[in-house]
Amino acid sequence: MARTQAVYYRDSHGAEPVNQFIQALPLKSAAKIDDFIEEHLNGKPPQDPPALFPVTSQIDGELRELRVRFANTRYRILYQRSGNLVVLLHAIEKDTGAIPQSEIELARRRMADFRRRMDASRRIPPRPAGRDAPSNRPLPSAYQDR
Repeated sequence: MARTQAVYYRDSHGAEPVNQFIQALPLKSAAKIDDFIEEHLNGKPPQDPPALFPVTSQIDGELRELRVRFANTRYRILYQRSGNLVVLLHAIEKDTGAIPQSEIELARRRMADFRRRMDASRRIPPRPAGRDAPSNRPLPSAYQDR
């Protein structure tokens, strides 16, 4: 049976904004976010509901946030399911009561872009997230000829 797999949203230029956000954080903060992704988003049966509040919460429609707290800092990873994939769309350090509407709109645009490009006949599979994510090495030649 297929299980859920968190993947970074990758824009048309190959940039992975959530991965870049996490990599720019202090090592312990980045490790905690990676652990939350692994524990709460990866490897779940497809029929399982999302993790409950306070770990995740619904933003709007299918858009959700993974809520990670490290000391006095709150991080939010906005994500949405697409089949067995959990697409990590946007990440912020939260310092307000609600996620700003501009951040929500950015996540929505990224999901629309993800769907549009994943439905295209030629595509490159998304890269998995979490502790076991492969490095940013060039893709194997089998993927480059598509």
